[in-house]
Amino acid sequence: MLTLHELEAWSFPGTALAVLGHPITHSLSPLMHNSALANLALTEPAYGDWRYFRFDVPPADLPQALATLYVRGFRGINLTVPHKILALNEVTLIDPAALPVGAINTLRHTQEGWMGFNTDGYGLATAVQESLGLKIRDRPVVLLGAGGAARGAAVECLQRHCASLWIANRTAETLAALLADLRPIAHGIPLHGFAPGHVPADLPADALVINATSSGMRADDAPPANLSDLPRPAGVFDMIYNPPLTPLLQAARNLHLPQANGLAMLVHQGAKALEIWSGVAAARTAPMMAAALQSTN
Repeated sequence: MLTLHELEAWSFPGTALAVLGHPITHSLSPLMHNSALANLALTEPAYGDWRYFRFDVPPADLPQALATLYVRGFRGINLTVPHKILALNEVTLIDPAALPVGAINTLRHTQEGWMGFNTDGYGLATAVQESLGLKIRDRPVVLLGAGGAARGAAVECLQRHCASLWIANRTAETLAALLADLRPIAHGIPLHGFAPGHVPADLPADALVINATSSGMRADDAPPANLSDLPRPAGVFDMIYNPPLTPLLQAARNLHLPQANGLAMLVHQGAKALEIWSGVAAARTAPMMAAALQSTN
C-alpha cells in the first residue's frame, strides 16, 4: 500500500495503473489486475511492464493525488469508497453513460485530462447473468436500498430495459429523491417505491432481487428485507462479497431460491476497467481475475 507522499517521489518505468481509496488495505483489485496482466504478458509481451498499485488517499487529498497521478503518466485509475462521487469534480471528460449514475469508478488518461467511466453497472448485469442465469431485460427488479450503490444499480436496470423497478428503502425522503432522479431516464418503465415490511399487493413474482445496502457486512446484521414477504423471486443477488454468505443470502438459501454474492460483480467491473485502459475485451480477462480470487480461498 502506498501513500500520496510516496507518489510525489514516484518513479516507475512501465505502464502504471492504480486504485485509490480510504481505507484501501482490503482491496482485491491489485491481485485481480496484476494476475490478469501477467497472464496477458505470456502471449503479448507488451503487457510485461504493466503494473497495478494501490494508494491510500484521504478524501481531502484526492484532487492533489489525481493531479499528481496524471503528471506521473498513470494510464488508468480505479476509485473506491469514498472517491466515486468526489472525483466527478476532478475529471475533464465523463462517459455519457456514467452521467445518470452520478459517480465514476474508472479514470483513463487522455490528452485533455482524466476521463471518467462507471463500470459497476456492467459488472452487476454481467454477474447476475453469469451467477444466476438471469437477464435484467424484460424482468421486474426489486432493488433494496436508495443510496449511491442503489442509484448505480437502478440506472443500469433501466438502461437494460427491465420490465419494472421496485425500490425498497426505510427512509422515505431518500427514496423519494432517488425516484425523482430516475423518472427522466425511465422512459416509460414503471417505477415504484415502498418501505420494507410494507410490500405492495401488486409487486410481481419472478422478480430479480438486488441488495444494494450495506446490511449484511456484519454477522449480526438483519436482512434488508424479509424474502418471505415477497412473491417468490426468480433469484437474489447481494452486491456484498465479504462475507460471502450474508443473512439475506442465507434466507434465500433457506427458501431454495437461486442466490449469489457480489464477488462476480467485482471481477466483471474490474475486467471492464482493464478493457477501457488496454482495449482487451473484458470477457477475456474476467476468467483470469476470477481464478486469482479463487486461489486465495
